Amino acid sequence: MGLLTGGLPDFPWDTLVPFKEVARRHPDGLVDLSVGTPVDPTPVLVREALAAAADAPGYPTTHGTPALREAVVDWFARRRGVPGLDPDAVLPTVGSKELVAWLPSMLGLGAGDVVVHPECAYPTYDVGARLAGAEPLPADDVAAWEGRDDVRLVWLNSPSNPTGAVLGVEDLRRVVRAARRTGAVVASDECYALLPWAEPWVTGGVPSLLDPRVTDGDTRGLLAVHSLSKQSNLAGYRAAFVAGDGALVRRLLELRKHAGMIVPGPVQAAMTAALADDAHVDAQRERYRRRRAVLLGGLEAAGLEVDGSPAGLYLWARAAGAGQDGWATVADLAGLGILVAPGAFYGPAAARHVRVALTASDDDVARAASRLTGA
Repeated sequence: MGLLTGGLPDFPWDTLVPFKEVARRHPDGLVDLSVGTPVDPTPVLVREALAAAADAPGYPTTHGTPALREAVVDWFARRRGVPGLDPDAVLPTVGSKELVAWLPSMLGLGAGDVVVHPECAYPTYDVGARLAGAEPLPADDVAAWEGRDDVRLVWLNSPSNPTGAVLGVEDLRRVVRAARRTGAVVASDECYALLPWAEPWVTGGVPSLLDPRVTDGDTRGLLAVHSLSKQSNLAGYRAAFVAGDGALVRRLLELRKHAGMIVPGPVQAAMTAALADDAHVDAQRERYRRRRAVLLGGLEAAGLEVDGSPAGLYLWARAAGAGQDGWATVADLAGLGILVAPGAFYGPAAARHVRVALTASDDDVARAASRLTGA
C-alpha cells in the first residue's frame, strides 16, 4: 500500500471499489460481505433507553455514569467470568476503534517504543502505533518480543479479527508474565467474545485477559476492551468500554477529560440497558450461527477452504490446496456478485486468504450461498 503524509497507510477498503463495481453488475445485485457492520435492528429496549435519556442539555461525565460502570462490572461477572471488578476501573469509550487508535498516544509512547500486535490483525493496531510515532511489531509468538525493554504495549485480539482464533488461559498467562517482566502494558481487544462457534469456547466461554485464572487477582498493567457494536447492533451508537488496571484507567480518564473524548449521555443510558439484558445478545448470536452455517456450506461447495474461524463474525477462507493470492479470490467472488475483504488488509501473513463477514441479512446470505453452490 502507498503511504500518506505522516507515514500512514491508505485506507484499505478504498482499494475494494473496483471489485465492488464488478459485483454490482451481477444480474441479481451485490451481496456485500466485506465489512463487519451489523444489519439487524437495534434492540427495542436499547432504543427506548436512548429515547428516555434524550433530554440531555448538560455535559455527560467522561468517566461514565455510576449506573453504566456498575452495569459493566455486573456484565463482566455474569458473562465473562470476571468477578469483583472495581467500577472506578471502568471507562466508556467512543467505540473501540477510537481507543485502539489512540491508546499508544494516551500511554505516552513515541519514538523508540514498540507496540506488538498479532501477525494477522485489524489494521488499526498498526495505525495506532504509527500515530504515536512508535514502531509496530507484528508477532504471535511471545518469544519474538519477551525480554525486550523497548516493548511498551502488547495488543491481543481474542477472538481474532479476521481469523476467529481464540487465546486460551495459558496463552494469556504467558503474555502477561512476559509483559510484566519488562513493564509493558497488555491490552486485549475482546469485541467478539460472545460469539463462539466451536468447543471448548461454546461451553467454557472465551477467556478474558481479566479472568482470575489469567491474572491471579492482579490486574496491574492489563486492559480489556469491549464493544457493543457486534453483540447488540450498536455500531451506530459508538458504544464501547475499557476496564482493568485502575491506575491506567485513571490515567486515560484524565487525558480524555482534557481532550473532550466523551460518550454522549443518552448513549451511556442505552449501554446500561444493553449490558443488563442477555436475551437480545443470545438471539443475535443465533442469527449469526444460522448465517454462518449457510455461508460455510456455500464456500465449501465453491471449492474454498475455511481455516479455523472458531469464533467471531467472519469466515477465514482461501482457495483449496496451495491456494491463490487472496486478491484473485476477491476477483472470483466479485464475478458472482459477492464482495469480500482480501487477507492482505490484515498483514503479509494473510495474503492467501479472504475474510467473509456474517453481517448480512438472511436473504443476502441465502443469495450468496445460492451463487456459490450454483443452485
